[in-house]
Amino acid sequence: MSADLVIILTAILVAVPCALLGSFLVLRQMAMMGDAISHAVLPGIVIAFFLSESLGPLASLLGATVFGLLTTVLVQALSDTRRVKEDSAIGIVFTALFALGVFLVSKFARDVHLDLQHVLYGEIAYAPLNPLLVGDFDLGPRSLWTLGIVTALVLVLVGLLYKELKLTTFDPGLAAALGFAPATVHYLLMGAVSFTTVGAFDSVGAILVVAFLIVPPATAYLLTERLSRMLLLAVAAGVGSAVGGYALAYSLNVTIAGAMAVVAGLLFLLALLCSPSHGLLAHLARQRRNGHDFARDLLLARLAGLGGHATPQALAAGLGWEGARLDRALQHARHGGWIDRPREGEVLLTEKGREAAHRATGRLRPAAVGRV
Repeated sequence: MSADLVIILTAILVAVPCALLGSFLVLRQMAMMGDAISHAVLPGIVIAFFLSESLGPLASLLGATVFGLLTTVLVQALSDTRRVKEDSAIGIVFTALFALGVFLVSKFARDVHLDLQHVLYGEIAYAPLNPLLVGDFDLGPRSLWTLGIVTALVLVLVGLLYKELKLTTFDPGLAAALGFAPATVHYLLMGAVSFTTVGAFDSVGAILVVAFLIVPPATAYLLTERLSRMLLLAVAAGVGSAVGGYALAYSLNVTIAGAMAVVAGLLFLLALLCSPSHGLLAHLARQRRNGHDFARDLLLARLAGLGGHATPQALAAGLGWEGARLDRALQHARHGGWIDRPREGEVLLTEKGREAAHRATGRLRPAAVGRV
């Protein structure tokens, strides 16, 4: 298997579970939980090193997973006190545990190869160089085995608990009333996030994991209102970021993880601009359309108040509009068939326009109608 293919497959095996779990984090407004876990597990890795006297992948994974779950429990415990909001609880817990990890490294691990660069910032370019050895057998890149297992477990979890995750995400009160145990589902989700985050440390580092946890789900959130479709779109955005990011890194000779995060950000920006329901361009188009409709309603209401016919000069004086604004409103109303201009210098309401004027008068506030 080529090194290029190993890197791409490794990134995809990170993107898929992160996209699935991150979608639920985004919907629960806990997007930064992945970032919190990725930093709070540092003392777990250090303690695992002290206990096992090695920084093997199994020891690191176990230590990090324990502290990832501890982070979840502490954040939930602080939130349950109702004295601290959830975002503040996340910040308090992850900074405290991360600071503890930094302290342990600086105090007790100065003379060993254990540093923040090794722990937090894995390099995906080295994935083909780290084989999984069982005795004398080389089973291939370790990242594919580790992340393949993580991806399979996350797919099983989401598949088996899809209904429970959906219900507890959108209506935890109803879920509790139906006996779905929202707290248990929450801890299972957070445990999966913790396991996924620390499982990818050695291969890609926490930074890329956090990017895949947040950006593709946020992109999908802008594009659909259905959870099932959001999960598929998030996975597609994550896989596209992995493949497109590697192509960008290869062409520009830049860091692979950074290029993947950049492509993910570009996809989010594209969705932010072009989403049919939440995009900025669609919002501007709705604002412009609403402005045209409001101006048309004012015009029709004023024209009805003048008996259904008036000169443009009378309309401009009554509405307080300059000529260009009045011309645009007249053009819009005439195009829609609400007015007619059979003779130069006069504007007439059509039958359709009279009906629209009656409805517009009911929609407009009395003060606005009075001003026209």
